[in-house]
Amino acid sequence: MMQCLAIDDEKLVLDLLEDNIRQVPYLHLVKACRNALEATAVLQTTPVDLIFLDIQMPGLNGLQFLQTLPTPPMTILITAYEQYALEGYNLNVVDYLLKPVSFERFLKACNKAQEKFQWQQQATPGAHTAAAPDHFFVNVEYTLVKVVTDDILYVEGLKDYVKIHIASSKKPVITRMSMKAIEEKLSPPRFVRTHKSFIIATNKITAIKRDLVCLGELELPLSEFYKANLDKVIHR
Repeated sequence: MMQCLAIDDEKLVLDLLEDNIRQVPYLHLVKACRNALEATAVLQTTPVDLIFLDIQMPGLNGLQFLQTLPTPPMTILITAYEQYALEGYNLNVVDYLLKPVSFERFLKACNKAQEKFQWQQQATPGAHTAAAPDHFFVNVEYTLVKVVTDDILYVEGLKDYVKIHIASSKKPVITRMSMKAIEEKLSPPRFVRTHKSFIIATNKITAIKRDLVCLGELELPLSEFYKANLDKVIHR
């Protein structure tokens, strides 16, 4: 059973979404929220596996809300605006649904989420620590650029982009991608997230201070929230 959260500022749409969720046997609705702040409060106290999320909401919109979450649950975006599709998929959403959504299309998206959820549940305990790939490609100014995993020193997150700092060049590779998306490419124990804006290659670490991780003379921040990640890696 997947624990899910529904977020939409329009009451009629939210009511319909609640009804659709209740018709899917493997979903359990934790709460229906009218805005991102209400949803944030729920996530601080209740485990959630899947979010159904509107984009255009007053105050914090859906995409901004996702980017505030250190480890977002699986997310299905439901919106009337197709222009946000690319940005949504850069945030690694499960699916992107355009209103009005038929129940058939809604169920298809739910099935995708369930498949991913079951795969995560059935994975062996060490599956999430599988080695990172030898290389991957990122889009840089309409060109696919190859990034060799062993060449990465660290990744720095910006608002809508990441900077991939590599040992073989003084110039970082800059690409439009979320930290969550690139974190999934850079698995522990070879890489570790030490801050909301930094992922570091563990074999490049030369020293650890109270709130800093050193790569030679370079000092990068270590936040309290992510210290457990680093502890797990260095004490393996």
